[in-house]
Order: sequence, then structure tokens, then C-alpha cells
Amino acid sequence: MEGLLDHILRDVLTRVGGVDRCVSEFIRVTDQLLPARVFTRIVPELKNGGRTAAGVPVHPQLLGSDVHCLAENAARLAELKPEGIDLNFGCPAKCVNRHRGGAVLLDEPELIHDIVAAVRRAVPADVMVSAKMRLGYMDDSRTLDVARAIHAAGGSEIVVHARTKADGYKPPAYWERIAAVREAVPITVIANGEIWTVEHAGLARERSGCEHLMLGRGMVADPGLALRVAGLRAAPLPWAELLPLMQVFFAQVRATVAARHQGGRLKQWLHYLKRGYPEAEMAYGELRTVNDASELALRLFGPRQA
Repeated sequence: MEGLLDHILRDVLTRVGGVDRCVSEFIRVTDQLLPARVFTRIVPELKNGGRTAAGVPVHPQLLGSDVHCLAENAARLAELKPEGIDLNFGCPAKCVNRHRGGAVLLDEPELIHDIVAAVRRAVPADVMVSAKMRLGYMDDSRTLDVARAIHAAGGSEIVVHARTKADGYKPPAYWERIAAVREAVPITVIANGEIWTVEHAGLARERSGCEHLMLGRGMVADPGLALRVAGLRAAPLPWAELLPLMQVFFAQVRATVAARHQGGRLKQWLHYLKRGYPEAEMAYGELRTVNDASELALRLFGPRQA
């Protein structure tokens, strides 16, 4: 979700409701102890008790392969009092994998064990340590080895994206393969991947056997999805209710993001919303070549919001 979901979108989406917990975009750890300001820049919710304005906990996510350095950074991060820290073993990006981060580590369950164990030892017992993984790197031959390594090292939860790195984000997601993970470890396993609709959520639960789901791009495309998956809302959020949330989003973007990137952030969200909102498709078509933030706000939200 790097480059798409950040603290601004977390704020707006959690205002809609239905979300129990968020995980931040990854914080890359290489060979140095990061200052606290890096953590609070990426996860400013840490200045608000580790929660969004709507009160939803945010677990910062670390990515890297240096056991000692990850543990040191986790200890410093824990000083900022998050409820939990997540470890990324799922990112499929080539630039990340080339530097031994993310999904490439799925071929090294022993290293994953050492990372999780070191982080678990480095942070207080009341700070959850969880992990995000895929079914594997180029294949799923070591799925259970990785899951067992995370559990043996003290991980409290595992989110499994139901595709390998080689699968990327191409549908389908193989939710049924998560069932073996759930049976192999006695900790909470959460299903993830290709959940765009309530129907997808039902299939993911049925095939994986998991009670809990992680929503990603599906929640960006349908901000009311979590509410409907939880049975708290019957119909999608109407455009008339979504538009004020987009105003809040764009106001925060304009206040915190460099001017040259502001329009792109709004159009990026509109691009996802096109999946379910004809109004978004129309707006995206009309605004696709507009880059000035004031003009975008004027044309989408009206003169009072420009």
C-alpha cells in the first residue's frame, strides 16, 4: 500500500467506520537506528496515542533484513507507545526485494524467525508483534515453514496475502491456501488479498476458514466496505456522503503534501473509486488533465471549498 494509503487516507477511511485496526505503510530499516521523528513523520498517529482521529489503533510496520537493526528500531519505536508493531515479509516490489526486504525473505524462514524473535525480545510484552506474509516468493513450498517460524519466534498474529510474490497482484487470490496456515499455527491468522466486495469477503472467509480479514485497495475503492463486511451497513456509501470525506482528505493533502503532488493524490483516489462510483468516473475524466489544486477543488467540491 506504499504510495497509496498514508495517514491522511487512514484518517478519512476510519471516520467511515467498521475498521478495528490499521497497519501503516512500511518503514524501511537498513543499517542505522532511526530517529523518533522518522516514525512520527510516517505514522503521525503516534503523537495521538497511536490512534487515528476516529480512535482506531495504528500499528507501525517495519521492513528490513538486519536482525539487530530491526530490533533496535523496534525498541525505539516502542518508546512511542504503539499498541503493536508489524513486520513486513510480503512486499513484492522489485526494488525492495533486491535489497533483501519484503517477500524475498520468504525463502529464508530461519531469518524470519530470528527477526521476529529479536523484535519480540526488544519490545515490552504488552506491545503486539505481528507479521505480514505472502504464500511464498516464487512458489508456496515454504508457506508453512514461514508461518511456523513466526509463531515459534513469538509472533502474535499473521496476515497472509493469498498470493506469492510471483503472482503479484494478478487475480485470483488463493484464499483456500490460507486454510493450511490457520491449521498449522495456534495464533490468529488473518486473510488478505483481492477482497474488493462483500461477496469476496464471504468467499475469503469460507475458503480460508479465517474469521478476520485485512482490507487494502478494496477499502480505498469502496470506503464503506468494512461496514458492510461487518454487517453494519447494507448499501455502499452514497456519493453525497463520500464527497465531504474527499473534501477533508484533499484539505489535508493541500496542507501537508508538496504542491506538485497534490492533484495526483486526489486523482489517484478517484481512479480507485471509479470501480463502484459512476460519479467518480465522470469526475476523473473531467479532471484528469487538471493539475492546479485550487481548480481541482473548485470543480469537484464547488466555490466554498476551493
